[in-house]
Amino acid sequence: MSQQPHHAATAHDEAPVHPTFAQALRFWLKLGFISFGGPTGQIAIMHTELVDRKRWISEARFLHALNYCMLLPGPEAQQLATYIGWLLHRTWGGIVAGALFVLPSALLLWLLSYIYVMHGDIPWIAAVFSGLKPAVTAIVAAAVIRIGRRVLKNAVMWTIAAAAFVAIYFLKLDFPWIIAGAALIGWIGWKIAPKQFALLKPHGGGAGRATAVIHDDHIADHADASLARAIRVVAICGVLWWLPVAALALVLGRDHTLVSEGMFFSKAAMVTFGGAYAVLPYVAQQAVERHSWLSAGQMLDGLGLAESTPGPLIMVVQFVGFLGGWNHPGSLSPLLAATLGAAISTWVTFLPCFLYIFLGAPYVERMRSNDQLTAALSAVTAAVVGVVLNLAVWFALHALKTPTGGVDWINVALGVAAFALMVWRGWGVVAIVALAALAGLVRMAIA
Repeated sequence: MSQQPHHAATAHDEAPVHPTFAQALRFWLKLGFISFGGPTGQIAIMHTELVDRKRWISEARFLHALNYCMLLPGPEAQQLATYIGWLLHRTWGGIVAGALFVLPSALLLWLLSYIYVMHGDIPWIAAVFSGLKPAVTAIVAAAVIRIGRRVLKNAVMWTIAAAAFVAIYFLKLDFPWIIAGAALIGWIGWKIAPKQFALLKPHGGGAGRATAVIHDDHIADHADASLARAIRVVAICGVLWWLPVAALALVLGRDHTLVSEGMFFSKAAMVTFGGAYAVLPYVAQQAVERHSWLSAGQMLDGLGLAESTPGPLIMVVQFVGFLGGWNHPGSLSPLLAATLGAAISTWVTFLPCFLYIFLGAPYVERMRSNDQLTAALSAVTAAVVGVVLNLAVWFALHALKTPTGGVDWINVALGVAAFALMVWRGWGVVAIVALAALAGLVRMAIA
């Protein structure tokens, strides 16, 4: 702590050092274990660590990458990690960042799924998550303030953010429509009042060179937006995507549960616009009612387990795959079928994310100098602030009340303390998450 004042004084004077591959790998591994709170919490963690603390990427570049990921199907936080990993260390950097974002959660959820089918309820998991809820609320609230302060630079951006909040919170509009509408407003607005919209445009002159490794003027020399590269990416990802599904069909037969899971979750991966909450009703209905892979009660339990682990909430598909294999093993042992079901469900859900990033990122990088595109993305960023505020309110309403609907004053106190420690004391997310988990366990022990 004693070094923080000096660091703050020199943050804009000392040029940040490009991380080695090993340094980046250690960070992505740590992120995989602390990425609680759904996409908003995970993006907030990355913003704090990568933009504010480590200065591996500038604010404008972070938001530019985030805006692209927001337009894609799939978990945007994992895709953002893949994008930044690719910027820092090319293809292998993106693979490591994206894979480690998911791997700790996948291993932990497999273990919890096994304990679940063997032993039923897991009280300590519920206790840890009860402590994490107010901490996640604080993390998201801090992100709203931090990102909003840097993005909402004029009345137009404030209006877009407010409109996005009203649209998603009160009017219940789907997230993709809000983002598309903001992009259209920015696209048209640039023609009417360009200075009011093109706010994420790099300032030029190299001023950003001392503030971040991937600064505003940085051009990735591996951003090869060529047709040959695009064909190569599509071919490699396509083979990796479908080869395991084809192998299962060849060995077990096309009608086996594992093959059905591979096909179903491949299709679901293509329509997961708007985040996990938008697609989970579809997944639950199909998995429970059509395929009978698990019961409705088991689906709810799986969602609770997925909420309790780091990583994307869409990891619940791994639990569905595990239960489907366990309940319908065919000629395999239940544990082997469940493990393969968890593996294939996770594989076909997340591999397309790498395809979207490695295929599209070079083009997105090359278009950063397009003023009209920049204006559209500026408006999208402002809308994202409103969406983040909506999720902060949603978290607060669920985390700070008791099961009977009253106010949980202990969680309120924990949330306020976490927020104060982050905003005014500069505590990192790791410390906040650890303290919150401990508080949940202590609360269970003395209850």
